[in-house]
Amino acid sequence: MLRFRGHGHHDPDDVVIGPLDLAARVDEALAVQAVAFGLGPEEIAVRRQIVLRHITYPGARALGATTPDGRLAGFVYGMPNDRTHWWSTVVEPYLRAQGHDGWLDNSFVITELHVHPRHQNRGIGRALITTITDGAAEPRSILSAIDTDSPARGLYHSLGYVDLARQVLFPSAPSPYAVMGAPLPLRRR
Repeated sequence: MLRFRGHGHHDPDDVVIGPLDLAARVDEALAVQAVAFGLGPEEIAVRRQIVLRHITYPGARALGATTPDGRLAGFVYGMPNDRTHWWSTVVEPYLRAQGHDGWLDNSFVITELHVHPRHQNRGIGRALITTITDGAAEPRSILSAIDTDSPARGLYHSLGYVDLARQVLFPSAPSPYAVMGAPLPLRRR
């Protein structure tokens, strides 16, 4: 368990990172993702089914960042990559074109990582991703992020992730993504 202190002794901004029962708290997690990522109700309904399917996969794990009153400030989940999963089938041709499709084997995928904007820039996202990957059996991690110069991509680069493919197009996604990979354990400051 990792604790993040706010400003006072029992500040409402205090956050504890630990295991998350994502099936039980899927709606709360998606509410955080909706605010952090700007998703509408239709997208949330689709993503809800995806998340509930993902967490049944072998090796899928989730962590939450929880406030003292039990609210979710952020979450991460991921799983060992499987080339038959939808995400893998979409990114594989892009990775192959760059000579990086081997990254799809023996990698832990960060499927989602979101921190509520009110709790961002405090190291919570960094703690979530390093804690979940520290528990991975795989020697490396892969993920996809919107292909812009964003704080999220800055975080991933600081942890040792490098671009494996850029301008990756997912069906129905309005923006291109970058697929990034890093050896584990992730780089520390």
